[in-house]
Amino acid sequence: MAVLIALNKPFGVVCRFSRRDAAPTLADFIDVPRVYPAGRLDKDSEGLVLLTDDGRLAAAIAHPRYKLWKRYWVQVEGVPTERALGALREGIQIKTGRTRPARVRMITPPSGLWRRDPPVRYRRHIPTSWLEIALREGKNRQIRRMTAAVGFPTLRLIRTAIGKIDLTDLPPGHWRFIDPALI
Repeated sequence: MAVLIALNKPFGVVCRFSRRDAAPTLADFIDVPRVYPAGRLDKDSEGLVLLTDDGRLAAAIAHPRYKLWKRYWVQVEGVPTERALGALREGIQIKTGRTRPARVRMITPPSGLWRRDPPVRYRRHIPTSWLEIALREGKNRQIRRMTAAVGFPTLRLIRTAIGKIDLTDLPPGHWRFIDPALI
């Protein structure tokens, strides 16, 4: 039977097991042999990463053809206009191509959110806003490129769910086994 693990990846952790520099890696948090990430989060992003020892399961999680929704909380600089939100929903041109339509909505700042170390930069005269964005694809740094393209750069990015699996009761740096049938 396939192994499936949910990890809440902290900010600054590189989404691989091999160490190439001083940055922490998945090996600092996961001690289960022969698992690897099914999709990645960049070093500057936080949140849900799924790991498995099964190639078919990894493809079902990460490949866009399976259309598995991935949900993010995104703190952006400024207050996005309805026009900017509409562009994100419809799909926009970014460096790696045109994005597929996304689900995008403004949200209140998430309650119970853990502190980030280091904290997000603070600018007294520039407000920030939170968005919830759901995608069925995952181009390199896609959300960061999308929000920048509409004029509202990403300050903090947290993946909160992949399909039916979410971060409920999973603090940063912790992991748990998940039933692969949930994919």
